[in-house]
Amino acid sequence: MSFEVGIKHPKSRRILVIDNEKESLEILLEPLRWEGYDARGVTSAEDAHKLIESWVPQVVILDWMAPSMVGLKVLRAVRERLPHVSCVFVSENSSTEAIIEALDSGADDYIVKPFVPLELLARIRSQLRIRDLHEQLLFANEKLKELVDTDDLTGLYNMRSLYQRLEFEMERGRRFQRDVCVVMMDMDYFKTVNDGHDHLFGSYVLSEVGKIIRANTRNVDIPARYGGDEFLVVLTETNYDGAMRFCERLRQHIERTTFRNGEDSINLTASAGFAITIPGENISAKELVRRADLALYAAKRSGRNKVCFYKSEQAPVVELPTAARKQRKAAG
Repeated sequence: MSFEVGIKHPKSRRILVIDNEKESLEILLEPLRWEGYDARGVTSAEDAHKLIESWVPQVVILDWMAPSMVGLKVLRAVRERLPHVSCVFVSENSSTEAIIEALDSGADDYIVKPFVPLELLARIRSQLRIRDLHEQLLFANEKLKELVDTDDLTGLYNMRSLYQRLEFEMERGRRFQRDVCVVMMDMDYFKTVNDGHDHLFGSYVLSEVGKIIRANTRNVDIPARYGGDEFLVVLTETNYDGAMRFCERLRQHIERTTFRNGEDSINLTASAGFAITIPGENISAKELVRRADLALYAAKRSGRNKVCFYKSEQAPVVELPTAARKQRKAAG
């Protein structure tokens, strides 16, 4: 796994210089502009704070002794707004005490005036390299979190991350009195896929089902692979009618799909069951999943390729596929 980030053009590097003396400010800005950086300078704390909010610099250079701003106070204000910005002090004070105080207060580097421009540029490049490494680490951590939270085969969430997300949605639903629905779906007779084809084809089918589920869910929903050929979807702020439409749409999409990979092909169906939170009832995420699983079991038991809604443990209500309901009505 590679997390390399390409070399960034100097123009993309935003450097803010804060110094209350205009002459000193220009001395600092001149070498930065030679290097091609997007460097801007301000002479007041007020202007510095405005630019920090709107422009978001990557490096801040400030004068330790600026009497109108007080260097350490400005440093703390910068750190509050931009915790990961690189802060470099430039000062005529070369005492060990001043350097230690600045670094302990949050400065990343300390340069004594008068300075050599090439040394200033080298120190700025060093700060930018450290910043780039920090960004790469954040990027890598995000990618690793995605790998931990998602199923390798389908790209859906895995069970490791699902329950935490479901608990959050149920708590939010209780607070704002909104429905939360859990859908359990299982491929019908999936054993025939592995019996009549190799396991690679079975993996291909599951991967394609994952794509179908993603294509039919909203960004606010939580699709997951429950295990094997079982899938679970959390539908947020969805009532009975919305959940039924979702399940029927998903069931029909799978029924119409021919899963084909090379010379192997197969047509399959799926069964689904769903349960919705009941207003005023305080149940756990696992209990809501269990109810959806009972509805799924009822769909399987009553002939498969159906959708069931959990009404009670004794008598889940079975909803037939659309075509079957029409046939029943036509028959009187």
